Amino acid sequence: YDTVGSDMKAERLSVDKSPSAGRPRDPRIDAAILRAAADLLVEIGYANLTMASVAERAGTTKTALYRRWSSKAELVHEAAFPVTPTAIQTPPGDIEADLRAMIASSRDVFTSPVVSAALPGLIADMSEDSELSGRVMARFTDLFAAVRNRLHDAVSRGQVRPGVDPDKLVDLIGGATLLALLQKPEELVGPAWVDDIAAILLRGVVVHPES
Repeated sequence: YDTVGSDMKAERLSVDKSPSAGRPRDPRIDAAILRAAADLLVEIGYANLTMASVAERAGTTKTALYRRWSSKAELVHEAAFPVTPTAIQTPPGDIEADLRAMIASSRDVFTSPVVSAALPGLIADMSEDSELSGRVMARFTDLFAAVRNRLHDAVSRGQVRPGVDPDKLVDLIGGATLLALLQKPEELVGPAWVDDIAAILLRGVVVHPES
């Protein structure tokens, strides 16, 4: 139970009363809940965050939260990734610039305070819930499609060898970023890390004799 007075509870319940059938939920309440969850993640961490604490911070009720998100993990993943990337913000035609932009974007997302606070607990929950994992990854469908399109264009221009799997490229970039964040987060500051990862992905690690 929330540790607030009965009068305040009654007031909140009247505000958050379920809308009539077919009526969309109030986006102002959604925004307040997501903002509260993001703030609390940074302040107290994933393990200490509860649906009750988010409801208290947002000025609403746990009932309102559970009408929108079925669990803490569901709420946190939307709070941590509020905007779904949909495009690569570089002019088409330069695969090296595209790759650096992908790596830099991954670095910027993972090192944001909210995502950094959410990731350890969120990863643990995702590993135990394949449906949750699928829903989290579905938020990046449009971005994956943009990467796929850029790679196909680069193949047609002769810049990328045929057969490169765009999904595996995304895995490599995301995995490298996550491992660096967990082991040596200080290396993610500045452009050097992005340049190093881009060089490995673009040129590989084996010296090829001149043909």
